[in-house]
Amino acid sequence: MYLQIMAQVEEQQKNLVQGIESLPGSGPLSAFDQDLLLLKATSAAALSCLGECLHLLQQNISQEGPGPSGNTLWMQQEWRNSGVSLLLPSSLILVEDEVTDTEDNEEDDLADLDDQRSIILHIISQLKLGMDLTRVVLPVFILEKRSLLEMFANFLAHPDLFLSISCGTTPEERIISFVEYYLTAFHEGRKGVVAKKPYNPIIGETFHCSWNVPKDRVKPVRANTASCGLKGKASSEGYRLRFVAEQVSHHPPVTSFYCECKERKVCVNVHVWTKSKFMGMSVGVSMVGEGILYLLEHGEEYIFTLPCAYARSILTIPWMELGGKVNIHCAKSGYSATVTFHTKPFYGGKLHRVTAEVKHNPTNTIVCKAQGEWNGILEFTYSNGETKVIDTTKLPIIRKKIRPISKQGPFESRHLWQHVTAALREGDIDAATEHKHVLEERQRKEERQRATTNTLWKPKYFIKEVMGKIIGNRNVQSLHLNIFMTFQL
Repeated sequence: MYLQIMAQVEEQQKNLVQGIESLPGSGPLSAFDQDLLLLKATSAAALSCLGECLHLLQQNISQEGPGPSGNTLWMQQEWRNSGVSLLLPSSLILVEDEVTDTEDNEEDDLADLDDQRSIILHIISQLKLGMDLTRVVLPVFILEKRSLLEMFANFLAHPDLFLSISCGTTPEERIISFVEYYLTAFHEGRKGVVAKKPYNPIIGETFHCSWNVPKDRVKPVRANTASCGLKGKASSEGYRLRFVAEQVSHHPPVTSFYCECKERKVCVNVHVWTKSKFMGMSVGVSMVGEGILYLLEHGEEYIFTLPCAYARSILTIPWMELGGKVNIHCAKSGYSATVTFHTKPFYGGKLHRVTAEVKHNPTNTIVCKAQGEWNGILEFTYSNGETKVIDTTKLPIIRKKIRPISKQGPFESRHLWQHVTAALREGDIDAATEHKHVLEERQRKEERQRATTNTLWKPKYFIKEVMGKIIGNRNVQSLHLNIFMTFQL
């Protein structure tokens, strides 16, 4: 009932905003009238407060136990991954239809925003410091030509480094390899520092891809030895790394993705709630959630978190940076790592700085330190005095394989957003805006229908799991892939 009332209020507030925005841009009563802008901002703030109240109400209900259906709501839960070892069946991702991706991830600069500044000012007039931007519709000209789901896939542009983690002969080598991969992943996944925003995935949207990784490129990162498993022999064969992502929730916006390599007995399971806030002249995006890397051959699990992202100088030429402290730890081995993404100081200082430290907790020994820029040169210093330098801009890229749009399902990212992407490539902002509006309206309509029938959304590939543990008066909920199979040894 409460969700239905909230849906009605949202619809009324949307009609108010549309009514104001349909007014002419000038004249005695225009869309930019200060009183009307204040009315828009006040209505948006009131709706946000109602949403928070509903959230608190749902929390109280959840503490009294599940409803008649035995289910709880997505918003009530903390998010964690399960410890289930998994395997993707070949039917889930049709790798035989995949071809090497030829899309260019480079984005054009936003250049001078004078023509769009009135639009940005109009949006800012609706915002308050700290306000959640989840429900704020942003202009199309700041969008990247890819979905958030694909952006997460691009973090695996160096799959050889990812698979090399399992080649370490000791727990120390393996966690250091993980940290080295982690620090090199963001350059290609973020692809430059232009502060553009990927498409907000539609609930139920999915993205599938894979990589063929040459076996001779998968080796211990600190040893000049043959590739692990080749016993000194070269091989033209490759490992197959497969990836699936799904938007499992709309409010809050939660993405889950899973990646595995059957041959190396490696898989990773991640959930991310992209929580954005207005910070004055900046926008901050917190990646709330965590991931678990499973090295099944070694029986190890590495739990890790993700940094925050910031879009700075949004009234001039926006640029982006990463910030915050990330933790990585393996309970079995006793090793942990702390990675700190440093934001630029107001005066002086370098952009995109990152430092890291790997520690063996039982002995309190630092075994590796790293420093540099996450999109530039990184220097690693090991406990034995050795050093290594990695230039992330010169690391070879292994292009992902993806099925052509003609062979994708209607809710796969590139198929779903193809008209928006085509319009952006042609520079037709009006057409891109219209196509984006059609997708978003369809999602809102389906959400209202589910609210009317009190039907919860059921993801296709992931399921929620209540752990039966209480943290901060909330049930701990995890997501894992909806397939219960282990690797066949």
